[in-house]
Amino acid sequence: MKKLQGFFFVAFLFAADVAMGQQVVESSFGKGVYVVASDSSFSMKFNARVQSLLMFEAPSDNISMDGMTSNWLIRRSRLKFSGFAYSPKLKYKIGLGLSNRDHGGENVHTNNTSNLILDAFVSWNFYKNMEVWIGQTKLPGNRERVISSQKLQFVDRSLVNSRFNIDRDMGVQFRNKVNFGAVATRQALAISQGEGRNRTNKNDPNPLNGFEYTGRLEILPLGEFTGKGDYFSSDLKREETPKVSFGVTYDINKNAARAGGNLGSYIEDANDEVIDSVLTDLNTVLADVLFKYKGFSLLAEYANKSMTEGRIEGAGGSIINNYYTGTGINVQAGYLLKNNLEPSIRLTKITPELESGRDLQEMITFGLSKYIKGHSLKVQTDFSFLTETNQVSLTEDKTMMFRFQVEMGF
Repeated sequence: MKKLQGFFFVAFLFAADVAMGQQVVESSFGKGVYVVASDSSFSMKFNARVQSLLMFEAPSDNISMDGMTSNWLIRRSRLKFSGFAYSPKLKYKIGLGLSNRDHGGENVHTNNTSNLILDAFVSWNFYKNMEVWIGQTKLPGNRERVISSQKLQFVDRSLVNSRFNIDRDMGVQFRNKVNFGAVATRQALAISQGEGRNRTNKNDPNPLNGFEYTGRLEILPLGEFTGKGDYFSSDLKREETPKVSFGVTYDINKNAARAGGNLGSYIEDANDEVIDSVLTDLNTVLADVLFKYKGFSLLAEYANKSMTEGRIEGAGGSIINNYYTGTGINVQAGYLLKNNLEPSIRLTKITPELESGRDLQEMITFGLSKYIKGHSLKVQTDFSFLTETNQVSLTEDKTMMFRFQVEMGF
């Protein structure tokens, strides 16, 4: 914690020096603040952003004020530092989450401290397009998850992502890019601890019960997108020719200690200790396709998560290792008008395994975004209808949700 405080202190002094000295920085809004050492031995780029969110939610059969709930919050508030050290081939990235939603909660598995660190890794470009990443960052999972939360088409990601994504973890990753004529391909492999970001409790099952292994392949048959457009939502570059990317990920989390693998509650006893004897492997398959052309964009994703072994019942018939397993499908599309206003629509369906006891979920979302300065300054709103169906009784609960969000990042 003292090191983190020192880091903030140095960053504050740097910002204060620039402000008091009225130095002119060679940058522009949305591009961050960039500095390079006089001897070119290192560089640092600093970015900050904030999302202010207003949300209303109500049962569809009771939209009066009595049945409505509201939430005003800072959805995300983040700092990012990136650059190179010693050589342009040796890069680093540090990402910090400052809002309550970013912390991820305090528990014994993180020594009861706030989980501020999102990303902290070093990458080395050791041969041609091959890189090795060491540290904590996003795993090469579904496209919607890997796309920055700053660059989304809607106010937030879909239910498919929240239920089945593999999020961030600590470990080592290998990245590569190979082109075959006009066809571009990308490959990624990762070996991680498997318990999510910044897990510090030495009594957790890792490494005795195994790590997590992830592989991803992407194929871009029509060539690369303009300005890395396959990793931001909406066709802000207005592709002159059709562009498409197909991606598939396979992930196995050996003896997963959490209900979602890298996320969710721990499979633990009353003493907050992970129950090693009931853990099993989680297998995750993720597939996606992204298409962009002249302002139109389409993203479709499929997710499936399954257990290698069955669920185990405890006293009273409750399930001890009730992992979140099942299938999810998400399809979303939007069209960017000439005035940078984008209407969009999203359809999502979640089908949990019957044995999990969880409800079916179907959601339709209508969105409207105004891009003032790309994803760095935008106003977004969306309206959703959610239907949750009990898989045994077939009873339904229907909810309506309205969200309004302002994003600013520099």
